Amino acid sequence: MTDDQNNDNKLTRDMSSFGGIIIRIGMLSSIGSSTSPRKYGPWESVVSLLTEGLVKKGIDVTLFATADSHTSAKLHAACPKPYEEDKSILTKVCKCLQISEVFERANEFDIIHNHLDYIPLTYSALVNTPVVTTIHGFSPSKILPVYKKYNNKTFYVSISNADRCHELDYIATVRNGIDVENFHFNDDPLDYLLFLSRTLHKDTGANEAIQIAKKTGKKLRMVGFVADKAYFEKEVQPHIDNEQIIYEKHVDPESKKELLSNAYALLHMINHDEVLGLDVVEAMASGTPVIAMNRGSMPELIRDGETGFLVNSIDEAAEAVQKVADISRKKCRESVEKRFSVDRMVADYIKVYETIIEKCKHESVRPWGYYEVLLHMPGYKVKTLTILPQGEISLQRHSHRKEHWYIVNGKGIVTKNGSEIRVFAGNSVDLPVNEVHRITNIGNENLIFIEIAQGDYLGEDDIVRLEDKYGRA
Repeated sequence: MTDDQNNDNKLTRDMSSFGGIIIRIGMLSSIGSSTSPRKYGPWESVVSLLTEGLVKKGIDVTLFATADSHTSAKLHAACPKPYEEDKSILTKVCKCLQISEVFERANEFDIIHNHLDYIPLTYSALVNTPVVTTIHGFSPSKILPVYKKYNNKTFYVSISNADRCHELDYIATVRNGIDVENFHFNDDPLDYLLFLSRTLHKDTGANEAIQIAKKTGKKLRMVGFVADKAYFEKEVQPHIDNEQIIYEKHVDPESKKELLSNAYALLHMINHDEVLGLDVVEAMASGTPVIAMNRGSMPELIRDGETGFLVNSIDEAAEAVQKVADISRKKCRESVEKRFSVDRMVADYIKVYETIIEKCKHESVRPWGYYEVLLHMPGYKVKTLTILPQGEISLQRHSHRKEHWYIVNGKGIVTKNGSEIRVFAGNSVDLPVNEVHRITNIGNENLIFIEIAQGDYLGEDDIVRLEDKYGRA
């Protein structure tokens, strides 16, 4: 594509309304798993759902993910496989290569959407394309200084209000969505409680779930990796009898869906302030009420007494088990359809993109073409002006500023106090305060020049138009 075609496309986008928005997104996914993931990969799963949803809305997305990813967007990969699946891959090298690819192509995008944590932020000041980062959590907390350095220089999205850091500014909270239709609704569950987590760990409340099952006499099925062997051997393993307390290790996605839909209730007795908790949302999508500790993002997900119960102790959780029958499993499903669907997530992110584009808008369309402000400081302003073929600015003068023009591309005629000067790439023209001037594009390609204005007032209203072919004089 030629530079002229790029400029014409850019003008078309600027002249389109946000109602029929045309945005080019560089979507930077995590590369621990493919996008979408074959196994565990919550970040990659969210990126996949968002990317596919945006493409359906007509948005131009280039997905930067592993080469074995599947997408309807344009796929660009620097990493052939997920580093979690191929231990021969050096993680840091793969991440650096992946990040460099999107930022080296930054001028092809209106927005770079980063889902690869804090490292891409260190590239953001090197490009003019705005960067928005979805913060999927601060782990570990020592990464916070990087986020603080680029606060107010890039844009941050939180996935729950509970996970917001008071030292950062956020453009929005967008809660992750799920493909609701992918989860089996069941209004006639079996009589077991479910503990479902990526890991069996103190923080995920595995032992607390066991205590609740024993207090209520209910069967408990437990799913998750052993992350802390000492904890598992002391707090979990002694209780496993494969009759009341059953440990099923890790299950595949389809088995997980069956466990969720058939469960009487999900026990989510977390001992930390969880960022979001997609397992909670997936359970409710299946019609299964959730009993959870009242901390972190849980109050944002669960409507107490309607889609589950928020509790503060094991005893309260045991009492809640006795009240689960009062919860409408249909209302659990409806709540997720309304609040956590992919369509809702996609719509929320489009609003974020629109807001960012409006905030970062430096270009202004005119009948003759458009201009872009590159730098605006006290006493001077630098911008580029693009004059379309046969276009010309009005015959005008400025009362408060002088200008220096440097021609970058094309050819034109500068009118200066009644005289005409032919200009080409590499030529420059000086225009003192109050000097009458105009420039006309006499070529078949865009005439592009850099303007440096200096003066005590640099507003666009410092123009006295004497003649204008577009009727603005």
